Amino acid sequence: MQFGFSYVGLIYLIMLALPNIIWTKHQPKGYQEYASKENKALQLLERVGQFAVSGLVLMFKDFNVKTWSGWSCWLILSLSLMLLYEVHWIRYFRSEKTMTDFYKSLLGIPVPGATLPVVAFFLLGVYGRNPYLMLAVIILGIGHIGIHLTHWREIKSR
Repeated sequence: MQFGFSYVGLIYLIMLALPNIIWTKHQPKGYQEYASKENKALQLLERVGQFAVSGLVLMFKDFNVKTWSGWSCWLILSLSLMLLYEVHWIRYFRSEKTMTDFYKSLLGIPVPGATLPVVAFFLLGVYGRNPYLMLAVIILGIGHIGIHLTHWREIKSR
């Protein structure tokens, strides 16, 4: 692992942040009702994971594009998932912006707004051979995906 700035990490964080910033003005109807009941342990894991992933993805240049090899498939797969994440947001912003629209599966992937970036960042960690990022993403995923699966289950039970 080599310390240094990762422009790929920066691109991923921008791809993650921009739709979320827009979302703050276009939250689904009733979202706050669900958010107010979130599990505190899952919230803590999510916050710790967010902080760790955001820092780690920028401080290792191992995530930057290298000479093509078989290992590059991990980066391509990771980037493909981030692009699907953007498709999820486009579909949501074009919708009626209900909770069902927000959590609607994409290509069979449950809660894609939570699942896709978590898996994409994990695969970026595989590509960069960085166990620290992979561990941070696992922590993030437990919290983030856990929270959103809970919301989805509540929606389905109503």
